[in-house]
Amino acid sequence: IRLNTGRNSLEYILRCRQYKKVYVPYYTCEVILEPFKKTGTEYAYYHIDQDLELAETINLEQDEALLYTNYFGLKQRYVGRLASLYDKQLIIDNTQAFYAKPIGGIDTFYTCRKFFGVPDGAYLYTTERLESGLEQDISWDRMAFLTKRIDLGAEAGYADFSEQSHLLVGQSVKRMSNLTKRLMESIEYASSVRRRRENFIRLHETLKATNNLDLDLEDDAVPLVYPYLVEGGSRLRQHLIDNKVFCARYWPNVLGWCTKSDWEYRLAEDLVCLPIDQRYDSGDMQLILDLL
Repeated sequence: IRLNTGRNSLEYILRCRQYKKVYVPYYTCEVILEPFKKTGTEYAYYHIDQDLELAETINLEQDEALLYTNYFGLKQRYVGRLASLYDKQLIIDNTQAFYAKPIGGIDTFYTCRKFFGVPDGAYLYTTERLESGLEQDISWDRMAFLTKRIDLGAEAGYADFSEQSHLLVGQSVKRMSNLTKRLMESIEYASSVRRRRENFIRLHETLKATNNLDLDLEDDAVPLVYPYLVEGGSRLRQHLIDNKVFCARYWPNVLGWCTKSDWEYRLAEDLVCLPIDQRYDSGDMQLILDLL
């Protein structure tokens, strides 16, 4: 089902399934809470471990579910294990794993703009459908940050990107706009896969010895970024930004949800998410390594 945002895909699931309670990871974006507040669904947090997996098994009641994030597009095998354990009471957040295939019967949602130059858009895989028809979204007025980025560079477009992100808050569940649908149909998906994997491998060859995350690039994985965890990562991130290398930060809200002794706090503080997407080549990866 083509929808307007990832969070609205989750709202769609919550409205269909009518769960009494859903377990949500501490390490996630604060916007994921919006669907719970809009539907009045109860939620509770859980911790992840150093492998980005559940820190302990969660026993679900019949009317409960578990939401798990396929972190950085690198946890698909683990998603399969969770599906075997929780079956249809599992919800997979693949907003960081656009290319990960859904598992039959498992509610799964994706977002478009984390991976591609589009203003919005999401995909939902589910066996349920809302009874009422959905209004179609309109996206033409959210394109400013994309056009500015092309003409003036990523730094110039970032303020517009942040503003557009705020405009997506509180949006009702709608069908994907015609503009976003058309843009998504024009993408060279195979070349994007190849470039992301090549860039990831190039960085990992040099950085794996100092990376405090033990990363495994599965054969069919297409990562969002290269997650590099080191002491003082926040200072390193700023050094890269000062040198015109934009590093997304996931997610500062976690610092207010957790204590300094929690693993998630360290991820939010020190994880440096190095860009590897299809706009970059091996020369760009070498520049990043030189700066590091």
